[in-house]
Amino acid sequence: MPLTPVLTKRFGTNAPWLIENYLALDGYEGMKKAFAMQPDEIIALVKESNLRGRGGAGFPTGMKWQFIPQNDGKPHYVVVNADEGEPGTCRDLPLMMNDPHSMIEGIIIACYAVRANHAFVYIRGEAVHAIRRVTTAVNEAYAKGYLGDDVLGSGQRFDITVHGGAGAYICGEETALLDSLEGKRGQPRLKPPFPATNGLYDAPTVVNNVGTLASVPYIVLGGAAWHKEMGPEGSPGTSIYSLSGRVKNPGQYEAPMGTTLRELLDLAGGMSRGKALKFWTPGGSSTPIFTDEHLDVPLDFDAVAKAGSMNGTSAVMIFDEDDSIVQAVLKWTEFYEHESCGKCTPCREGNYWTAQILERIWHGEGTREDLDTLLDICDNILGRSFCALGDGATSSISSSLKYFRAEYEQLINQHTAAPALTGATA
Repeated sequence: MPLTPVLTKRFGTNAPWLIENYLALDGYEGMKKAFAMQPDEIIALVKESNLRGRGGAGFPTGMKWQFIPQNDGKPHYVVVNADEGEPGTCRDLPLMMNDPHSMIEGIIIACYAVRANHAFVYIRGEAVHAIRRVTTAVNEAYAKGYLGDDVLGSGQRFDITVHGGAGAYICGEETALLDSLEGKRGQPRLKPPFPATNGLYDAPTVVNNVGTLASVPYIVLGGAAWHKEMGPEGSPGTSIYSLSGRVKNPGQYEAPMGTTLRELLDLAGGMSRGKALKFWTPGGSSTPIFTDEHLDVPLDFDAVAKAGSMNGTSAVMIFDEDDSIVQAVLKWTEFYEHESCGKCTPCREGNYWTAQILERIWHGEGTREDLDTLLDICDNILGRSFCALGDGATSSISSSLKYFRAEYEQLINQHTAAPALTGATA
């Protein structure tokens, strides 16, 4: 199937972030069409399209919207999770920088569908450039009458508040994000209750990713059948795959869900140093690693899960035969140790100890017992944390020991300091 840009169709055009240029390419046409429909019809359309959340878990978007209780007398909210902060992830920021109005249009349609009047865009605090660009785009939408009172004569009021976070990775977890929005320390909440019924300010709340909402206007315009023509039946649509590491042309590549790494490498010009592929992440550092034997696994939610990992955020980090798996896993683990909010013991203590053990192994001071201890600690973190940060932190450790245990043992057997790898990607 030929690659037809959807989410990235405006990338590379003249200043696509300006509202006039957005309007020239079907901008806000989906919103106008949505206003001619009933809110429940929009939810049914998104549900029929089988759009799944692009934030990592792949939860069906229409079903999430359907969970919002109606006629409950409470305000409803739409919250955009734009706190992109995991190593390797880099697709929400390019979307917001190049095409912020597609997200804004998706937000308005989502607000209309779930009967919400106010939305919040929570952007990672370090991404000052994205905060400024989205804020400017929101102001443009207000000036055009697409936000504010009586939008396009619909009798509806829609408001968007852009909020800059404080740079905590944990705030990418939806309930920690909600706590942070409320002015509290960003920590995950115990679930249930879920945000759909008790979210922002204890009111029904939809939390969606940037890419998820940016897909909605295209689905409203093109229809559910059109959306399902791209990608596999269980995970239709396109995805922006972020390729980084040992690849000639790193960057964002939009392709139908289910595209393989072999195909993505062809698009990106192949391996950068002429070396063989050694290991890679299908969905960021919190997903179990794959090896060269997984080159032809379709990169969609179901196929990747069947192969033993997660599609996650489609953040594909690529490493070649000269890269050390132990060093990469150590760097990722140090990240999770630093970013653990400390609320629950398994994650707070477990990541501290796995980082210490990996550091010891990397410097040639480890023992064979350390490998069993690592797996034991991972087992005590997995499924025992308040949120998925703990689970994600164990993924690279356990999967690397599954595929590359011999490399760990080699470092242990040497009993000498491991050489520093110049330019190693982690």
